[in-house]
Amino acid sequence: MQYKDYYKILGVDKKASQDDIKKAYRKLAVKYHPDKTKGDKASEEKFKEVNEANEVLGNPEKRKKYDELGQHWNQHQHAGGGEGSFDWSAFQQRGRKPGGSSSGFGFGNSGFSDFFEQFFGGSFAGQEFSGENFQSSGQDLRLDLNISLEEAYHGTTRQFQVDGEKLQIKLKPGMYEGQQIRIKGKGGKGRGNGPRGDIYGFVHMEPHPRFKVTQSDLHCNVNIDLYTAVLGGKATVETLKGTIKINIASGTENGKVLRLKNMGMPFYNEPDKFGDLYAKVNIEIPKNLSAKEQELFRQLAEMRQKI
Repeated sequence: MQYKDYYKILGVDKKASQDDIKKAYRKLAVKYHPDKTKGDKASEEKFKEVNEANEVLGNPEKRKKYDELGQHWNQHQHAGGGEGSFDWSAFQQRGRKPGGSSSGFGFGNSGFSDFFEQFFGGSFAGQEFSGENFQSSGQDLRLDLNISLEEAYHGTTRQFQVDGEKLQIKLKPGMYEGQQIRIKGKGGKGRGNGPRGDIYGFVHMEPHPRFKVTQSDLHCNVNIDLYTAVLGGKATVETLKGTIKINIASGTENGKVLRLKNMGMPFYNEPDKFGDLYAKVNIEIPKNLSAKEQELFRQLAEMRQKI
């Protein structure tokens, strides 16, 4: 039976804190989650290894017993023994399932490797880990949250089910693309009396036909006619707060960007604070001019030439 280095699997030091182990596990679980890797077998195996490593190192009692095994393993290695000649009899557990692979890297129906089953499948130092006393944390779940820009602005709710349980989460105003939300203790059910896993929600913003988002600022175009651009006047702008009228100065050039303060997205967890809206002026040239209008434009052109 081959020894498995759970610390190496999670990429942490043997002196790592429980919090460091938890953070490392979360990161790798998201990276190799089957929903993300879409059937890649190597990633699925890695995902199982990561879960197994967390099952042991994330539990202080199991970690202590595993570290004790590591001390014996190190002593054996220093004495010149190889992996295949290590005497597992001192650590072999009752109730191990027959027919397992000798490599220690195969995963059986339990979802754990032969190494795990042999080491934690029965009793060790008087502690039972099999049957009704065996505990393991539930699996963390991924939830993709597709929301519109209006929902991100005003806030919204989402309903879903986990293991038949109906759940609802409230999404606060100011959500942004890629934001991660943790729903603690609502993931997969644990084994025995083990705690439930968590749900990690990932926010995805749907494209908007009128606005583009840059952090908490919005960008849009505002169309004005030639006469308003030349003479000045009012223009209508559609914002997420509603339709407003803005002043257009005389002589406004095409492409000019107007800043509308506090008309952008709300800041997350700061509902009274907003970004800005940047409206880019688009001057519309009049079409289908009448003969009289064309004559007036010619007169204006001649007048400008004389200035």
